[in-house]
Amino acid sequence: MLFVGEAYGRAEEAMNFYISMFKNSRIDSIARYEEGESEHDPEGKVKYGYFHLMDQEFIAMDSGYAHAFKFDSGVSFIVDCDTQDEIDAYWKKIGSDGGQEVQCGWITDKFGMCWQVVPKALSKMMCDKDAERRNRVMEVVMEMIKPDLKQLQEAYDGIKASV
Repeated sequence: MLFVGEAYGRAEEAMNFYISMFKNSRIDSIARYEEGESEHDPEGKVKYGYFHLMDQEFIAMDSGYAHAFKFDSGVSFIVDCDTQDEIDAYWKKIGSDGGQEVQCGWITDKFGMCWQVVPKALSKMMCDKDAERRNRVMEVVMEMIKPDLKQLQEAYDGIKASV
């Protein structure tokens, strides 16, 4: 994860934010730029930060160079959830302090990183052999912002939502 542009200088803040959301998460080590080491990165900024989220290793870095890229929806993290309470809790945490809700379970955090909060049941629904079921679920997904497990299940089961 390369923190550039508006996110520059926020790698350590992001690592702390991310590990606060997930069990079995930790910062392993942080190497910082030293005085005079980089003309674009002042002393103390994160050169390499190693951290784990739910036992998956990540690296975060700050870079003050002019880059032609930033975080976008071309790369996102998926958070698989079993229950609506879990969906709601992750949605609230990820979207806090300036995050932006998008569509279809996508949400961007305050650093610009894209996340997909996904009910585990959705995979089964989307892989069902019955095309009508899949299509009903997809129609509902396309209209959602935050995933609603009950609405998805009703679409899958062919139950008309009450208006």
